[in-house]
Amino acid sequence: MQLQLIRHATLRLHYAGKTLLVDPMLSDTAAMDPIQNSPNPRRNPLVPLPLPVAGLTSGLDAVLVTHTHRDHWDDAAARLLRKDLPLFGQPEDHPQFVSLGFTQVTSVQPEISWNGITITRTGGQHGKGEIGRRMAPVSGFVLHAANEPALYLAGDTIWCVEVRDALAQYRPAVTVVNAGGARFLEGDPITMTAEDVVYVAKVAPFTRVVAVHMEAINHCLLTRADLRFQLEAERLLERVAILEDGQTLA
Repeated sequence: MQLQLIRHATLRLHYAGKTLLVDPMLSDTAAMDPIQNSPNPRRNPLVPLPLPVAGLTSGLDAVLVTHTHRDHWDDAAARLLRKDLPLFGQPEDHPQFVSLGFTQVTSVQPEISWNGITITRTGGQHGKGEIGRRMAPVSGFVLHAANEPALYLAGDTIWCVEVRDALAQYRPAVTVVNAGGARFLEGDPITMTAEDVVYVAKVAPFTRVVAVHMEAINHCLLTRADLRFQLEAERLLERVAILEDGQTLA
């Protein structure tokens, strides 16, 4: 398995001989309006893609989308990706993909097999209380294949019972968490904070945690440096990879 962070939650994943693009946000810097009602009203994305977009969209075998908030599936991705690519996502987003002209859309509910890869949908909580209900639905996914480590893509979720149960049930070798501590002016964070990442590392010592989803969208306030500081204080830094944009982890 080889996992490359492109930017934010966008990953290019080589797994079981296939190349998947996860949660593609392909817009140019500042092409999108700020996330409203947030303390940092800058236009998104805050940073450029680390690689030419043509290289990111070529050679793909499939696309995997956890949910269709615009920082995980933007207009640029809908425009630039081949419409005949297999596209996997949650059932609630199926009509949107079809309306955009994608012809090989498969809803994962609860599990599918594709070219030797098993993809299982997991749950999560994109915040607490009313904000969490308004941000739903979101999904995570677990990938299994022969001679590959199990990979858990937790998606946009805080630390919650659904994440705890997925870790206990699937015991992934690698877990990708969306950090950033994204939040609005009111309410609690809607993606993982530094404390949430610490919980994951402590509860699941069998998994290598990979933290992404930082420093690219205006309402994500947790920086890589802040997360690294917290993990050092907890003596967990060796257990958690904090990827830079464009960085690859094998």
